[in-house]
Amino acid sequence: MDGAQQALVLAMLGRLGFATTVDWLPVRAELAAPDGRAIDLHPVARSRCGRVRRPTRASTAQPPATQARRPALSNSASNAVTCSPCMTGDPGRLAARSANQIGVGMRRIIVALSVSLDGYFEGPGGDLSWHRVDDELHRHFNDELRGMSAFLDGRRNYELMASFWPTADQDPASTAPVREFAAIWRDMPKLVYSRTLERVDWNSTLVREVVPEEVRALKEQQGGDMALGGAELAAAFARHGLVDEWRLYVNPVVLGAGRPLFPAGSRLDLDLVTERRFGNGVVQLSYR
Repeated sequence: MDGAQQALVLAMLGRLGFATTVDWLPVRAELAAPDGRAIDLHPVARSRCGRVRRPTRASTAQPPATQARRPALSNSASNAVTCSPCMTGDPGRLAARSANQIGVGMRRIIVALSVSLDGYFEGPGGDLSWHRVDDELHRHFNDELRGMSAFLDGRRNYELMASFWPTADQDPASTAPVREFAAIWRDMPKLVYSRTLERVDWNSTLVREVVPEEVRALKEQQGGDMALGGAELAAAFARHGLVDEWRLYVNPVVLGAGRPLFPAGSRLDLDLVTERRFGNGVVQLSYR
């Protein structure tokens, strides 16, 4: 990879630094398995006790495409899938819970994005060349994302990631962190929010709309947290009180113009919970 390609690849590490263009309609998503069963985020071997076992992949063969479906919200124990990351839940019970309240064992939705000192996540013309991602920061991204239970993406982010990461570890020029993340990305279940895509691959499920009840049902399940990438998708989730943590990677750069992370009129009252400084000058600030 040349310098420009490497910069793009690092920016594509995206939920930790790449902006997503969201194209979902304000109508309820048509997401249903043909037989009405709940859709499991992890299409893997499982037992009724809830334990999940992911298969190891010896190759990067393309799995079957996934069509748009609705995450079922079933009250029936007979229809519920018992593995921890299943997309089932009780809307009535969930509605009684505050949108921002996180119960014991609930999965969080975490937004992680790179921003400039003056609050932009993207420079003029979509410029991302200012992102400072070296091996130390890239390994940190890998460590953060490895334990997630799902990636939540918009169309643009998904298409960029899918154009590179499935085979990134086959390039002899790829660094160790790049090769490592390629495997993480391939195996991670993904929800892709889009009204224009007709199919998605690589362990992905296509979703037409952000439906708060369905997202809260996902959060109610046991398992790892979910990483949400992209400022616009994050704004859509935030409007419904669905974002539990903001991890901002502040780059020591002033852009002066671009696309702001928080649009005019935004108001969030947050608490700083952690901070970390990296050798390249980037500072991670986590808020809840």
